Amino acid sequence: MRLGVVLEPLTGHEAYINRLAIPYLTRSGVVDLRFRAMDHAEPKYMGISGATTHLYNVGAFFKASSYISICEGEIDTITLDTVCGIPAVGVPGVNNWKKHYTRLLSDFEKVFLFADGDNAGAEFGKSLAKELPNLTIVNMPEGEDVNSIYRTNGVDYFKQKIASA
Repeated sequence: MRLGVVLEPLTGHEAYINRLAIPYLTRSGVVDLRFRAMDHAEPKYMGISGATTHLYNVGAFFKASSYISICEGEIDTITLDTVCGIPAVGVPGVNNWKKHYTRLLSDFEKVFLFADGDNAGAEFGKSLAKELPNLTIVNMPEGEDVNSIYRTNGVDYFKQKIASA
């Protein structure tokens, strides 16, 4: 995933020091960078001013076969795709979904949305279900997300959700 930590920021990027650098990689290179606090600093996530949002981990499109998954956020996407072995793309916040993403997902037999266990996740699932007839929503328990469920239940939890759909 080519993650890094900002230790020596470029001039003007001092706000990102000691943050996890998350590159948005495509076959043509890096199209965006997001920065995540590794402690309890606020804001939790920062982006480069003026940058447009993209789907995270678009490389999953090239390794997915009949299904692909969507996560809220980069860390959940990394957990599902890299640790659990389930092809996943991520949206950097539910408000960053773009209508043309639907076309990217329409050819898959199934699309799984692993929705965070909060109101935003539930609403995201409802709105996405209107756009994607091949969508299966997997709601995380209240207050949980992919990463927290992985830490308590492991890979089998997600494999079972995929297999039972």
